[in-house]
Amino acid sequence: MLLSAFVIPRVRLSPLARATAALALAVAAVTPLPAADSATLAMVRAYPLFPDQVRELARRHDHLGWYPEKGFALVEADAAERAQLEREGYRLEIDEERTGWLRLALEAPRGEATTTIPGFPCYRTVEETFATAAGLAATYPTLATWSDIGDSWKKAQNAAQGYDMRVLRLTNSAIPGPKPALLVTAAIHAREYTTAEAATRFAEWLLAQYGNDPEATWLLDHHEVHLVLHTNPDGRKVAETGSSWRKNVNNTDGCASTYGVDLNRNFDFEWACCGGSSNDPCGEDYHGHAAGSEPETQAVQSYMLGLFQDWRGPLLTDPASLDTIGVYVDLHSYQPAILSVFGFQDPPNPPNGPELLRLGRKWGYLSGYPAQLGSLYPVDGSTKDYLYGVLGIPAYTWEMGTAFFESCASFEAGVLPASHAMLRYAARAARAPYRLSAGPDVVEAAFPDPVAAAGDLLAVAARADDTRYGTATGGPTEGQAIAAAELYVDTPPWSAGAAPVAMAPGDGTFNANSEAIVGSIDTTALGVGRHFAYLRARDAGNNWGPVTALFFWVFAPGTVPHVEGTVHNGSNGAPLAASITTGSFATSSDAGTGAYGLDLPPGTYDLTATRFGFGSASASGVTLASGPPVQRDFTLFPAPFADDVESGTGGWTAQSPWAQTTASAHSPTHSWTDSPSGNYGNNVNTSLTSPIVDLRGRTGVEIAFWHRYALESSWDFGLVEVSTNGGSTWTEKARYTGTQSTWGAVRLSVPELAGAAQARVRFRLTSDSSQVFDGWYVDDIEISAAAPGLPFGDGFEAGTLGRWNGSYAAP
Repeated sequence: MLLSAFVIPRVRLSPLARATAALALAVAAVTPLPAADSATLAMVRAYPLFPDQVRELARRHDHLGWYPEKGFALVEADAAERAQLEREGYRLEIDEERTGWLRLALEAPRGEATTTIPGFPCYRTVEETFATAAGLAATYPTLATWSDIGDSWKKAQNAAQGYDMRVLRLTNSAIPGPKPALLVTAAIHAREYTTAEAATRFAEWLLAQYGNDPEATWLLDHHEVHLVLHTNPDGRKVAETGSSWRKNVNNTDGCASTYGVDLNRNFDFEWACCGGSSNDPCGEDYHGHAAGSEPETQAVQSYMLGLFQDWRGPLLTDPASLDTIGVYVDLHSYQPAILSVFGFQDPPNPPNGPELLRLGRKWGYLSGYPAQLGSLYPVDGSTKDYLYGVLGIPAYTWEMGTAFFESCASFEAGVLPASHAMLRYAARAARAPYRLSAGPDVVEAAFPDPVAAAGDLLAVAARADDTRYGTATGGPTEGQAIAAAELYVDTPPWSAGAAPVAMAPGDGTFNANSEAIVGSIDTTALGVGRHFAYLRARDAGNNWGPVTALFFWVFAPGTVPHVEGTVHNGSNGAPLAASITTGSFATSSDAGTGAYGLDLPPGTYDLTATRFGFGSASASGVTLASGPPVQRDFTLFPAPFADDVESGTGGWTAQSPWAQTTASAHSPTHSWTDSPSGNYGNNVNTSLTSPIVDLRGRTGVEIAFWHRYALESSWDFGLVEVSTNGGSTWTEKARYTGTQSTWGAVRLSVPELAGAAQARVRFRLTSDSSQVFDGWYVDDIEISAAAPGLPFGDGFEAGTLGRWNGSYAAP
């Protein structure tokens, strides 16, 4: 059986039908199809007749996605290929949405030199990605290096062509090592647009937030992150022309059109061993003429061997040490999945199977992606099998998103935050991945007030949680009761001289697998300035989880920098209770007086005041130092539209079954949902549409809402769309898929609505079949905008100029 972990739907065939299908497979295996016709390419759902066909589809069509629970494989095929598949007995359905994104990529007009890919402005080209990396190294010379580790195939043939193979290494070079390393490779398959961009943006976040965000800071101080942003730059350049190109561009093996080597089948471990790659140079999964034959492969293999030490014995059955240091991730798209080793085995049986699956489930919790051992179908000579097989480093493929040519809306709202959360955990766990993934996570950590005068006690609170494991195929049930928690000041627990400070359970007893934890820090002996607090927790199985870091600041008594002021309603001058935030610092103003005060470290800040139902207001460049308080006041104008879902329908047009519910809410008791009676249905397309909102004279328009959702990953979507013409046409602004189990805030910039007299917003849910999911809940929805500006004036002498909205908002 191809994938023993799955139940694969079968069709009962007569002996004659089975023989006919088998003969078709045998003929197809030796008769190459003509080069695909890009004008008729489509993403097709092919329903296999029996499991052996999946392997053949993978070989002939580059098996794009295998969905056993739905009974089909998703392949890319032109008209001729579709006709061939039907002759072989497959039932085909065109996936309209994925076909649309494919054709957008193929048909987008191409300019001379672009810095993004036409039709997909969120993705940088190879040149722009490399320029970004070089710029980061120049801007942050103590934190980043941009190094040449080899040549692409084209450059190996001609030094004037092709690209250098490069790696972006991130760490604080002022702090000596050795340090645990996270290695990430991206875009080894050229057309998988999301991967290089996700890795590049992770690098940008780490560097931009160093010194501002405690996690980015301690990760770079005590770890290394190595990013091969383009593992196949020659092939990616072809894909950027609109080609659905996968391999490198080696054209020496006798194929005229679909030439090249699949680099993820070319690595020198179990190469070409087990039917997980093709001998045909025209095949999409051609493994090359020899193991490690390609210069791109050689560059990455050499880098791996120089970066990591060997933690595993020589036998295939030798497990890696549980003290192994380092993590490797190869970013791919698509079919949301977290895949581990061994891909060449059927069924997979790596000696560290339980530990590998457990780490994958940690990432699965953060992304909603299912985790499994092995690959979606047999793969030999892969990156992940090589690194684990040779050195024992836990190695994975992350299949992200829902399309090769992922829409920017889907990338920004779904793929990017999921990849970012997983990469952060991968970096945190790199110190001891097999051990730390067994322990609790410390989440929701915060100081009520992170700024103190020397001698004060600083309270800190968090939650220790040993339940954060996503779904998996096979593997043990994880999660145990919390047994202990502790914090360390400035010196992390793995360093000499680290001194633990015990934290206590919030309810007085450690007896649950998710516990509130509390503690305090005595600042008497601490120097003036910024300090670290490192928090960690242990479960009943004696497993410590990775640390979570916080910043706090100590000042001499009477010298704490302070900003204060008031917040008022711009429509009537009344005081307002509002939130005032800057970065991770926050406070609230008093409802009766509008007054607030906030202690901050010395520096320059952008303060923002927000309140539901009002547009936000900001004060930029507020410089604080020891001395008298700095005064900053805020005036908030009512938002053009706000609905807390507590009183009536709010003017919404709710297609059935959208309705208000008390089953789940952000605040206080009601929310909108597409599935008020339980799971949503099959093949639905329903929406919740706002009333028309007049935004004439308004700029800086944003949509803000809170939501949570449980949607079938990669098949069902929650879409946020906007219209400038009352709903005649719509533009997608965000999409969500998978699971977000807790309420989260979203704020979307929608400049296209600025000045629109007939602006509308809608939340739309689409699904296919086989639904067992709870759906989408939305609450506290508002459309905010800057207050009307000077171009509008009314002396109140000529009647009602425009349409004044009550007492506060001009047209």
